[in-house]
Amino acid sequence: TTGGARTCRLPGMTWAPLIVLLTLAAMAGIAALHSRRVRTGEDFALAGRGLGAGVLVGTLVATWIGTGSIVSNAEFTYETGVAAFVLPLSGLAGMLLLVRLAPRLRRFGVATVPEVLGTCYGPAARRLGAVALVGAYLIIVSYQYRAGAAVATRLFPDLDWAPGVWSAAVAVFVILYTALAGLLSVAWTDVAAGLVILAGVVGSLVWLGAFGELESLPASHLDPRGGLGGLGWVNVLLPSFLLILGDANLMQRFLAAKDESTARRAAVGAFVGLLVVEGAVIGLALMGRAALGPGLEVPGHVIIEAAFHLVPPALGLALVTAIVAVILSTADSYLLASSTCLVEDLAPGDGSARRHPAVVVLLGLVALALSFTSKGFFDIALYAYTLYGVTITPAFLAALLGLRVPRRAVVGGMTAGLSTALVWKLLAELEALGPVAGVDA
Repeated sequence: TTGGARTCRLPGMTWAPLIVLLTLAAMAGIAALHSRRVRTGEDFALAGRGLGAGVLVGTLVATWIGTGSIVSNAEFTYETGVAAFVLPLSGLAGMLLLVRLAPRLRRFGVATVPEVLGTCYGPAARRLGAVALVGAYLIIVSYQYRAGAAVATRLFPDLDWAPGVWSAAVAVFVILYTALAGLLSVAWTDVAAGLVILAGVVGSLVWLGAFGELESLPASHLDPRGGLGGLGWVNVLLPSFLLILGDANLMQRFLAAKDESTARRAAVGAFVGLLVVEGAVIGLALMGRAALGPGLEVPGHVIIEAAFHLVPPALGLALVTAIVAVILSTADSYLLASSTCLVEDLAPGDGSARRHPAVVVLLGLVALALSFTSKGFFDIALYAYTLYGVTITPAFLAALLGLRVPRRAVVGGMTAGLSTALVWKLLAELEALGPVAGVDA
């Protein structure tokens, strides 16, 4: 019994651990195969700038449909209801704008988003952008580890490991996999991950739509406003909109495109992919809420529970594999982007690939340490998006649009955004501690 609904672990799901382990082995094999082709830093970070439109669409969708969708958006859906269908709109609007902006970005011929800022607004803007990027992205990587640990505890219930141990195990795989070949391996496995995500999420939604029911949802979950006022929705939607417009992960893929035309076609394809998958994720979480009831211990795990309890074994296996693929593709992508930024923007060298793997290991371990400092998903994701969006995105868009903004104004704006986000978070943490910190809530 889960949340008052009658459920059971489906017999066919006993194959899930083996299927997932085979998936991980295949990913490791692809990484090892592509590692032979890495000769320069550009090969590691940008796949030699030779990715075609099909590969780019797959890796763009798999990168954006991360734990933010499978866990964070699912958590919001479980707690709020049909209003969650608004969540994907900010990402879709951003991707539509990228249809026009991606070719301009490819024209820069740089390696990172902070490098674009440095080209247009000087070294101070580049360093500020790099600090914000590494900080925000390591936060995102940290909760991918925790999400992976949540799935692992369900896959291997007989192993009585603490969540922190599972997080460490997930971190080890992500770090080693990313360090092997960088974007050369990540991009191609993302294509496979994208197909698995599409099959698992959409297939499960179709099945639950045919055999599930929404009558058990409370009236509050049928309110399209979700109990949020206008400012509340701005708080929810604006961070992801700002992130996608300047997301170094997505920009790294566009920079790896063969040419400007390829970047534009990939953005169009990614918009269609996001429309389908994001909507399916929200729908699946809503059906899961109806079937599992209100008592789920971790609301963000509603789709994970659906895989084990609500859909036939074949779909459950596909959905679990999709969840694992989502977590790993997001973790390795953000880890790769942050390590590339550190190497190229904060400690530039001779352009060789030798330093990249070591930096991946270092930052991966930092993200693991961060994973022990938080428990939630949705609020943590929003903060990471905010930290990045208020520091980098306005200046990055000004650079892409060719706006004539004084360097001092850009640096001042970035400094104000970064410091405000950090101080706001510090004050929120102190307020949560209350009397312990001597703060009057």
